[in-house]
Amino acid sequence: MQLDLNLLTALDALLEEGSVAGAAARLHVTAPAMSRSLGRIRKATGDQILVRTGRGMTPTPRALAIRAEVHGLVQQAHQLLSAQRELDLAALDRVFTVRWHDALAAASGAALISAVHHQAPGVRLRLSAEAGSDDSELRRGEVDLESSSSAPTLPDIRHRLVGRDRLVVAVRPGHPLTEGPLSLERYAAAEHLTVSRRGNLHDPIDEALTAHGHERRVVASGPTAAFALQLALDTDLVVTLPDVVTRAARSQIGLVTLPLPLSLPDISLYLLWHRRYDDDRAHSWLRNLAAETVQALFAPSNDLGSRTEAVDVAGRP
Repeated sequence: MQLDLNLLTALDALLEEGSVAGAAARLHVTAPAMSRSLGRIRKATGDQILVRTGRGMTPTPRALAIRAEVHGLVQQAHQLLSAQRELDLAALDRVFTVRWHDALAAASGAALISAVHHQAPGVRLRLSAEAGSDDSELRRGEVDLESSSSAPTLPDIRHRLVGRDRLVVAVRPGHPLTEGPLSLERYAAAEHLTVSRRGNLHDPIDEALTAHGHERRVVASGPTAAFALQLALDTDLVVTLPDVVTRAARSQIGLVTLPLPLSLPDISLYLLWHRRYDDDRAHSWLRNLAAETVQALFAPSNDLGSRTEAVDVAGRP
């Protein structure tokens, strides 16, 4: 026999009201319709449930035995299918995997962990600095939140623009490039270091230099921004990175940054997640907190202000 779960709601109303008319009014149906539901309940349970006694109706022993359980099941179903309850951060127990570019993880990872732990002590973070080559991990649910310098192209990957930055030239104190204005010719003539986890010795800077009739000499490639900055401090190699990435190195290890003598578009920074988390309140809290943490890196130069709206690839809010 196929079970109609609507009968559970009707049974709960009948047992609570003790009459067909009362149950019908409670569920906003007609009395004949409720009477038919009672007939189907009797057939399904093999019990009369309510029997007429004078002008009223009396529940059977079976009905009295199951009344509390039926009411509890109906309440659980309502909670399950109704809108999510208010998020209780103090009681939240969850593990999130956040995959950020190593430079972003180094610059704001500690602040994010501290903020998460302060607001939701039961939440644990897997903070990975390994950037992915595609969005498959987001789609499979292996990564909850990811950073990217470009907006996604897949319709099921959401994104939020959290900052824009400019490239700067980082060198050791006393480097020859720090003596006098940095021209395009002097910049191109220096020995350079690229940052690439795949070991690429060329990047968009080389294309821009070629367009201006120049070519730089890249002598090495480093896997992470942290490695590249340390190498620049110990050698005469020049590394070109987003300004926000170099801030900690400037204050902690004394690197010097110079304006890039080349006109290039600003670098955008996006946070990405899968659309399955659009209505997940815990995930929404995490991505809002992550956006605030990252945006603090760009203040006060970030022209986005408090903009943290989520948009899909079509630009809809």
